[in-house]
Amino acid sequence: MARLFEEHLTRACACLDGAWRMQADPCDVGESEQWNLGLPNGAFTSVPSVFNLREGMLDYEGAVFYEKNFFSGGGCLQLTFDGVLTKAKVWLDGDLLGTHTGGFTGFSFIVPNAAKGWHRLTVCADNRFDAHSIPQKKVDWYHWGGIIRSVRVEMLRGIAILSERMEYTLDDALTSAAVRVVMRLYNASGAETSDAVRVALDGEEAASVSLTLKPHETREVTTQPFSVQSPRLWSPESPALYTLSLSTATDDLADRVGFRLVEVKNGQVLLNHRPVEFRGVNRHEEHPDFGFAFPQTLMARDLELIRNLGCNAVRGSHYPNRKDFLDLLDESGLMFWSEIPIWGCGFSREALADPLIVAGGLEMHREMLEQYYNHPCILFWGMHNEIPSDCAAAVEMSRSYYRYLKERGGNRLVVYASNQPEKDLCLQDCDCVCLNIYLGWYEGNPSDWDGYTDRILERLRALGVADKPILYSEFGAAALFGCHDEDTVLWSEEYQAKLLAHCLRVFHSHPAVVGAFVWQFADIRTCLAAGINRARGFNNKGILNEYRKPKLAYHAVRQCYLEFARAESEPNGKGEMKP
Repeated sequence: MARLFEEHLTRACACLDGAWRMQADPCDVGESEQWNLGLPNGAFTSVPSVFNLREGMLDYEGAVFYEKNFFSGGGCLQLTFDGVLTKAKVWLDGDLLGTHTGGFTGFSFIVPNAAKGWHRLTVCADNRFDAHSIPQKKVDWYHWGGIIRSVRVEMLRGIAILSERMEYTLDDALTSAAVRVVMRLYNASGAETSDAVRVALDGEEAASVSLTLKPHETREVTTQPFSVQSPRLWSPESPALYTLSLSTATDDLADRVGFRLVEVKNGQVLLNHRPVEFRGVNRHEEHPDFGFAFPQTLMARDLELIRNLGCNAVRGSHYPNRKDFLDLLDESGLMFWSEIPIWGCGFSREALADPLIVAGGLEMHREMLEQYYNHPCILFWGMHNEIPSDCAAAVEMSRSYYRYLKERGGNRLVVYASNQPEKDLCLQDCDCVCLNIYLGWYEGNPSDWDGYTDRILERLRALGVADKPILYSEFGAAALFGCHDEDTVLWSEEYQAKLLAHCLRVFHSHPAVVGAFVWQFADIRTCLAAGINRARGFNNKGILNEYRKPKLAYHAVRQCYLEFARAESEPNGKGEMKP
């Protein structure tokens, strides 16, 4: 995957994107017939991609084998996959390296002693769902499958740096940061090796750790705390970034980090001690011509459209987005909500009590934290979306996820999206009350929004959580692109635009509401086979169509968001601290 900066200058890396061969396995004979030793009838494909866009495979759910030959100088190799939907099984030269479940986070395998020469890399990607899957079969997006993100091979030498995260605490005045760097190291050598890991921030050495590792030993190491004085703070107005560089005698790793403080006080969300109103949009990383294998150039276009809309925040619905998209948000100052794909309408109460599902969700949270920890744009970790939150199993799962994310997730707010606040039992275990409500579409009328938040506040007071800020995480209506009607009937662009504008102004005027995320940025293909019956086979609630052509709602939302932004700078505007 192309980040927006170079992660390695010392480590030798080769991108394996491009031409591969693939073969579908509808009868599940690939393993018994040893396709890992060579595909009998492989056809050209390009990686990253989704296999459903091949002729005759739009509705295919099952296994597809991929194969690529590459040359290596030998030694200790790390094979890294940034995303394979949804279950992956990987072989090198016919030997099984391992498996991975979950299509939106990366994984890697280390081959300690690879021979010099040509190697065959084989991957089985399977997009089927079972009783223990996350998500479950019923989801409101398409069951795309394939190697959807980049693949690379890296040569590890000596003591190698597998991962790192920068943990920090800002003082009350935000003028000093106490910092430590946690790193996972691996000895790629066949002999005991000693070395020092040097840590630099914007080119200036900040810490160093000396250690000795046994052959092929992995160890987590933490630097001594060091201080950063007068740190440049990351914010939407000034998205200051630092380059964090780690190096040994034989390896290196770079990342970009930022300092900022997010907290909840007096019913508001504060960023660097200033109240925030979230002017957001929900975005699927999906396109009808590419599925989830979303090209970088279209990411840049999406970002332009989002910024022009007047947004300051994006929710990554409903899975971790690509890291290079978050790089763009880090640079641009847009705040982000990252979550795992527990999409609740597909989860029964029995599923929430399934220990395998609960453990699988925890592993997805662990991977998300490990791979996305350093992005300053991430202000929210999302636990789940629209689960049956009125049962004991939901309470137990939410409580365990909340504690895990608060303990290990750094300075973030931990939230989930609820579609049943009147009977939700999990509202104790979140930092903001986030609501997915569709008055004026699935139920009720647009006028029902007037007074709705006050009714929710009554229940929050009864629960003792009325001090928590309220975010409207989903709301909206579907509109068919090009469907116009002067009477603003359902499915028309006029109705969608009028409803969204009404919602946004109602939310903005309420002191307990700290923002909203419009559902959704663009129309997306959905899965009829999962029982989601939508016009055209698309979720049509986008304020742009699937090809990023704006509907009337795009302009209506833009007018509201720009109006709210201007109000922040005015006396008694939304940006003023509440007494």
